[in-house]
Amino acid sequence: MTAASLVARCAHGLEPTLSAEILQLGLGAITHLGHREIHFRALRPGPVAPRTADDVFLLAGHRPDPGTARRDVAALSRLAMEADLDTLLELRRAHGGPGGVSGVSGVSGVEVSASFLGGRNFNRYDVEDAVGSVLARRLGVGYHSRRTAGAPPPGHTGWRVTLDGLRATLMLRIAERPLHRRDYKRHTVPGTLHPPLAAAMARIADIRPGHTVLDPCCGAGTLLAEAGGQAPRAVLYGFDLALSAVRAARENTAGLGVVVGRADAGRLPLPDGSVDRVLSNPPWGGQVTALGLLAASPSHWWAELRRVLAPDGTAVVLLPGLDELPLGLRHGLVPAHVQGVRVSGAQTFLVRLTAPTRPRRTRK
Repeated sequence: MTAASLVARCAHGLEPTLSAEILQLGLGAITHLGHREIHFRALRPGPVAPRTADDVFLLAGHRPDPGTARRDVAALSRLAMEADLDTLLELRRAHGGPGGVSGVSGVSGVEVSASFLGGRNFNRYDVEDAVGSVLARRLGVGYHSRRTAGAPPPGHTGWRVTLDGLRATLMLRIAERPLHRRDYKRHTVPGTLHPPLAAAMARIADIRPGHTVLDPCCGAGTLLAEAGGQAPRAVLYGFDLALSAVRAARENTAGLGVVVGRADAGRLPLPDGSVDRVLSNPPWGGQVTALGLLAASPSHWWAELRRVLAPDGTAVVLLPGLDELPLGLRHGLVPAHVQGVRVSGAQTFLVRLTAPTRPRRTRK
């Protein structure tokens, strides 16, 4: 069997983190870094599911980007005509994808999702229909158009088309559903974190066996679930002042040994210097309103983070802007890494900070 050419897609800004995970896990040799995607060649058959990826696809084919006019959309049907569908479906099964039970091709239907960079005189549904109708005809199955806004029936293969101004790319999803949909995430709350972003934060924190890990504003527990998945021998604590968040976090982290409780992030029930790693998406604006001491001043959050963090400890936080960093500096935390990430279309910053090696005086 020929080596598969794969494409992992991610949030904009996480490309370096996803690349590092692919290499560290030995999933393949990287061949191209693009906007929100990493192209790599698989080293061997088997499941390919990096935690920092939104999804992973088999590369089905490339053509030049046809342009911006509506009449140019028809040219995209060539992507579907030229794809080696038998080989793609065989590679999909070899890399852990479903084999299918119906239809001549082993699949029950086709769904296509499209995106493009720059202004166009057509919409994504025009692209999807141009490609999807041809794929369905070649496979001898039905096509589910996303114009209807309804979910496709079970068993449909997921295809993706991207236009970046230089080339048009067709891809086939390996898994039955996008990788960012985690099984553990049974409950959500406002402001819940995107799981691949949480996974990236946990990776950047470099959690080791035996580390005590804290999320002082845990929400639905996404950061704790991702940390527990990556470092099962860590000790995990999560606190939130909202009862709905505490209930959601307990459900989502069930079985991971996470201790979840109700507490104010400005006055945590933990001893000084007892935490090796802090992971947090603080409620500073956006979808969640700060409560308790944090509503009075963000300084309480920074002071408490510094108090519980052990000497040489690390905090990885998601901030809406870099104007919050001076407060961290004022409390003795040193920025070691800053990475811009787009979350739901908004620019945010993933920041890693370290505590000095000398412990602070114990609070009386």
